[in-house]
Amino acid sequence: MDENRVEGAARDLGGKAKEGIGRLTGDAKLRAEGKFDQMAGQAQRAYGQAADQIGDTVGTVSERIREQPLTALLIAIGVGYLAGRLS
Repeated sequence: MDENRVEGAARDLGGKAKEGIGRLTGDAKLRAEGKFDQMAGQAQRAYGQAADQIGDTVGTVSERIREQPLTALLIAIGVGYLAGRLS
């Protein structure tokens, strides 16, 4: 699990607490900071989830290449040929 997911969740939770305290005390600045921390935490958590998914995909592709190297080579040649033709 990517550390950004954990840090983002903690920041989101802290932001909710900060917003709640700001609401109780009537402090608009503290409420705004809490909302900002929540949004930043959610963005960081989403980044961590994306990093995890990319890592899983890379692992799957690497495994497939090891299992079928000739097929992977032929696909790479085909993609290279098409990219060359398009440019």
